[in-house]
Amino acid sequence: MKPTRPDAETLWRKYNSDETLWKHALSVEAAMRHFAEISGEDADAWGIIGLVHDIDYQMYPNEHCVKARPILEEAGWPEEYIRAVQSHGWELCVDVEPLSAMEKTLYAVDELTGFITACALVRPSKSVNDLEVKSVKKKWKVPAFAAGVNRSVIEKGAERMGISLDELINETILAMRKAAFEIGLA
Repeated sequence: MKPTRPDAETLWRKYNSDETLWKHALSVEAAMRHFAEISGEDADAWGIIGLVHDIDYQMYPNEHCVKARPILEEAGWPEEYIRAVQSHGWELCVDVEPLSAMEKTLYAVDELTGFITACALVRPSKSVNDLEVKSVKKKWKVPAFAAGVNRSVIEKGAERMGISLDELINETILAMRKAAFEIGLA
């Protein structure tokens, strides 16, 4: 079965109800779609994987990325999608190394979308629409700012994607602008 966007949302809502997590899911979906488009990949598939990447987080926070497999298997999702979802937790909660372009991108943008959200929320506009890379990089250097964001994962993700950190940040901001209204950062 190749899941559709409505399938993904229905499944996500079966296991999650937190609106902040939903906005994060939408942010990662937007980033995944954007990177797929600029890479000539399947934006629908990448977006769907971005949307459900934290499918198990609300119900099973201590088994994050582990419980995703049985949830997605039971729903009949393809192995490629399941592996991609699990790989975003590489070296954090699972041993599934991100290998494909899709997996490397998810690994890189997951934490970054959260950091960019935090950066946008402290701006007077509370928007990604006027957020620039230099503002994100300024906050990057302040360890107490968004302290829960693992910056080394983002840096490692950019390296695995073969792009600079600045390029990763810029493209992720552009992606999030496309979904600014839906993620509450317009």
